[in-house]
Amino acid sequence: MIPFSVLDLAPIVEGSNPQDALARARRLATHADRLGYNRYWLAEHHNMPGIASAATAVMIAHAGQDTQNIRLGAGGIMLPNHAPIMVAEQFGTLEAIYPGRIDLGLGRAPGGDQLVSQALRRTMVGGEDRFPKEVMELQAFLGPVQDGQRVQAVPGGNTNIPLWILGSSTFGAQLAAYLGLPYAFASHFAPQQMKQAVSIYRETFQPSAQLKKPYVMLGYNMIAADSDEEADRLASSLRRTFVNLRRGTPTRLAPPDPSFDAEIQPHERTMLEATLACTAIGSPKTISEKVEAFLADTGADELILSAHIFDEQARLRSYEIAAEVRESLRKPEAAE
Repeated sequence: MIPFSVLDLAPIVEGSNPQDALARARRLATHADRLGYNRYWLAEHHNMPGIASAATAVMIAHAGQDTQNIRLGAGGIMLPNHAPIMVAEQFGTLEAIYPGRIDLGLGRAPGGDQLVSQALRRTMVGGEDRFPKEVMELQAFLGPVQDGQRVQAVPGGNTNIPLWILGSSTFGAQLAAYLGLPYAFASHFAPQQMKQAVSIYRETFQPSAQLKKPYVMLGYNMIAADSDEEADRLASSLRRTFVNLRRGTPTRLAPPDPSFDAEIQPHERTMLEATLACTAIGSPKTISEKVEAFLADTGADELILSAHIFDEQARLRSYEIAAEVRESLRKPEAAE
């Protein structure tokens, strides 16, 4: 049975505040743990009024407090923003709190716009170009401490925390394959190069101490409800989020409002169709059909689900439905 995981951005909804978003994130992690999800990941974003997961390592520690089995991690940490030794120390600390349950997904984007990049980057020269070297530097800090090693990550050294490479293009696929690391593709918002990237990763993968064969996890939007009509109503919040983001006016997550769809311009509809191509919206039957087709088409080893839903109970219900759908699926053979 294919693993399902949870990707959370800790959305701040209209009429609430970051404190409420943190509490919702913690409840979602506990809910996912009870439902048998494989991982609960949070993503680093900055200067976004509707996202509370900027301090990702802190969020992971908070969200995991009432969990027992689910893996906890970052999907991801934007490595150009951080010194590798600091990431090793933070995630080494998380590993000490939740032993054997921490994942560390790494991305090379800044997690924000150019102004955010200027505010965050340790240097504006070649930050993304340094990404492969810094991944290996981080890997070394988390690996075995060598005799006479003068700079150590404490905690962090000797933890061998599993690293993942994240990507929305072919660059991450090539790096993950070269280093023999699992690969997570951001198909939930940037699916255009998904098949090409996954193909490159699988064809060029080199086994490593961490991973003997390729492993692909794909991002997937899931808005599930007891009827297709209710799911589509809930999904209006997601559509509005992406439209506002592309208009340069990001906001807190708005309540469902199907009338907003009438305001979407033709070019914005085209954008939504492309951006949300890896999305299932509907009843349990509809969700099952769409997920099964997606898995058959991609041969994904794992799905990580994002449910950008305004109402907390509806969001929890969406993950319940997804867990029920998972029980009915059999993992397909990898796509040719």
